[in-house]
Amino acid sequence: MKNYLAVFIGNEASYKASGWNALNEADRKERERAGIQAWDHWVSSHQNDIVEIGTPLGKTLRVSSRGIEPSRNELTAFTIVRAESHEAAAKLFEGHPHFMIFPGDSIEVMECLAIPR
Repeated sequence: MKNYLAVFIGNEASYKASGWNALNEADRKERERAGIQAWDHWVSSHQNDIVEIGTPLGKTLRVSSRGIEPSRNELTAFTIVRAESHEAAAKLFEGHPHFMIFPGDSIEVMECLAIPR
C-alpha cells in the first residue's frame, strides 16, 4: 500500500460552468448543504482509505529568492489516501462531490514518494 496526495482543483471556468453564481441565496445554501452531506458520505465510505482527511486551502504566498509575494493558483483542498496502486487511488475520487455538486474542476492524484537517502 502506498500513500497518494489528492489535490482538489478549482478554477474560474469550472466555477462559471457550474452556474454557482446564477443560484439565488436559498438555492446556493441548499446546494452547499447537499455538497457537505455528500462529502461527509464520501469520507465515511472511504474512511479505511484515508490517511489524512486534509482541509480546504486558503490564499497563497509564494516564497522564492525574490522574497515573499502574493500568488494565485487553482489549489482548493487536499486529502491523503492509501491504495494498492495509483489507478486505485484515483478511482476513489470518481464522482466526488468536489466536481459533481460543488463548482470544482478536478482532483489530481499523485504518489507520495519516499525521500531518497
